[in-house]
Amino acid sequence: MEWRGRRGSRNVEDRRRMGAGGAGSIGIVGMLVVLAVGYFFGVDISPMVSQMDGGSSQTGELSERDQQYGEFSSVVLADTEEVWGSVLPEQAGVDYVLPTLVLFRGSVQSACGGASAAMGPFYCPGDRKLYLDTQFFDVMSQRMGAGGDFAAAYVIAHEVGHHLQNQLGLLGEVTRMRQQSNERTSNALSVLTELQADCFAGIWARQASERFGTIEEGDLEEAQNAARAVGDDVIQASAGRTPVPDSFTHGSAEQRQEWLLRGFRSGQLDQCNTFAEAGL
Repeated sequence: MEWRGRRGSRNVEDRRRMGAGGAGSIGIVGMLVVLAVGYFFGVDISPMVSQMDGGSSQTGELSERDQQYGEFSSVVLADTEEVWGSVLPEQAGVDYVLPTLVLFRGSVQSACGGASAAMGPFYCPGDRKLYLDTQFFDVMSQRMGAGGDFAAAYVIAHEVGHHLQNQLGLLGEVTRMRQQSNERTSNALSVLTELQADCFAGIWARQASERFGTIEEGDLEEAQNAARAVGDDVIQASAGRTPVPDSFTHGSAEQRQEWLLRGFRSGQLDQCNTFAEAGL
């Protein structure tokens, strides 16, 4: 993926120099909120990654790698802004509202409560912000076998997909339905939500290829590999557990790859209706 020297977004809030001190005390109640919100909207890597090195106590200047991660994230966010700024009005008749990307280190406070980096990237509908500890890119590469620029771009595009769902009123409706459901049904609704966000990420990837010409050979495979790495079955197996489909909240590796490709091949929002396909 060719991203260096390209336009970045102004909607990035970099809190990484603040360390854990800028996040405030999470506390027991806050941690419960993190577990609920992070597990629903983000990528729960806590069964596989017990801690992220250098996260919670560091302050001061950012390393060269940190700075590159910040620049990269800003460029990817700018691309999503341009893509959805035209696709959403054209296909859904809705003006796109720009989200903010918050970069943090170790832990962070959001309108959804406090969050630990071990919960992975997440979207908070309460403040319309995406939260990302950029060291997650290292976790993907070094511990999940999902390295590469476009794999990292897929992560951001997936969280932007949740922002689209929030704008379209889908997140609120899913939350209402989950509150009225048993655990098995609630998990199934969560899976459908995550797979739709993967499909939206696929639409973005197609548009980025056509509009910017920045996608290179092998980039889509990187995104597919990342989708596989965050499949519930892969994460559970990596933690030494037997995968239990009824406990899945994000979808299997095969499902996540399938819906990412569906979005990429179709380029259409109406082809990402996971709920209708499930009979809802």
